Amino acid sequence: MEDTFISESIKYVGASDRSLDLFEGQYILPEGMAYNSYLILDEKTAVMDTVDELIQEKYLENIKKELDGRALDYIVVQHLEPDHSGSLEALVSLYPEAKVVLSAKAKSMVQNFLDTDISERAITVGEGDTLCLGTHTLHFVTAPMVHWPEVILSYEDSEKVLFAADAFGKFGALDADEDWACEARRYYFNIVGKYGTQVQALLKKAAGLDIRTICPLHGPILKENLGYYIGLYDTWSSYKPEAEGVFIAYATLHGHTRTVAEKLREMLLAEGCPKVAIADLSRDDIAECVEDAFKYGKIVLAASSYDAGVMPKMEDFLHHLKAKNYQNRTVALIENTSWAPSAIRTMKGLLETMKNITIIEPTVSVKVKLSEENEKQLSEIAKQFA
Repeated sequence: MEDTFISESIKYVGASDRSLDLFEGQYILPEGMAYNSYLILDEKTAVMDTVDELIQEKYLENIKKELDGRALDYIVVQHLEPDHSGSLEALVSLYPEAKVVLSAKAKSMVQNFLDTDISERAITVGEGDTLCLGTHTLHFVTAPMVHWPEVILSYEDSEKVLFAADAFGKFGALDADEDWACEARRYYFNIVGKYGTQVQALLKKAAGLDIRTICPLHGPILKENLGYYIGLYDTWSSYKPEAEGVFIAYATLHGHTRTVAEKLREMLLAEGCPKVAIADLSRDDIAECVEDAFKYGKIVLAASSYDAGVMPKMEDFLHHLKAKNYQNRTVALIENTSWAPSAIRTMKGLLETMKNITIIEPTVSVKVKLSEENEKQLSEIAKQFA
């Protein structure tokens, strides 16, 4: 079981759901999902966010156990997305005297998520406002569009804990035996990735805080080597490549484009390329493909021409990249065609709508099977990308 101990005064009251197979109805969850919430016990008590209604029963049991008969004074709402506000209705009903602390934007939105009118119980906070609980004081940090407009974070100064909302989260249950960065990267680029500018603004604010522990709303509590996690967030939100290597994404109709992609992979490795990741856009998880496209600075797009355009799986992938603000990358293009080449033209058109995308020459047009000339062209790409 993942270590959820924070301190004698700050308790973990969330839970994991291993039965969930898709997050937000689209992201595959091989290891389920953690929904985190935290309870601060002081002269006054405060719960930091609620959880998805899927685990509501366990969540309410955890709170009752930790309160041990005490009243709940404050419910701090940092983020209203249903995976974090799904149990808010139950909590405000169970503790009718508790004040609800939230941003002004969240106050304007909150009744969309509730049947109970909380307007008389709401306390609005903004940048720099504080909430004293006794020896613990919460300092509020606004974080609009990380990744909803109402988001606030909370910094507790006595124990130097940052309650980070969706920042620094990852896919997976708390007891998932997996590398943090892989699933945090997939989570970041697919959930938050569009809003790099806003994440950069948040990181600048965080740089002025003495943070010893990060408590995100998904994934493990981060207690050590915080510079590593913050450094990755800085890289990701700056749209800089994280690793040396090449990502090859292909969409094939009858297998010939896959053969081309695999041939290029062999050439890249032979040229000394440190890492070549490859994905079949028709079969592999599209969220992982988006993750790898951002991880590496160089990408090869190989696709069949289709209906005077490009194979739909490739078109869909490029739309995903555009939606996540893809930029600052170098791209090689390969098409496969029998009679009317159109894939390169279509892919170029989509890439031209993105920022700072460099398309290298040669672009490669294969007529079903690799020709000798095609192999020379692939070799040129391998030399430039290795």
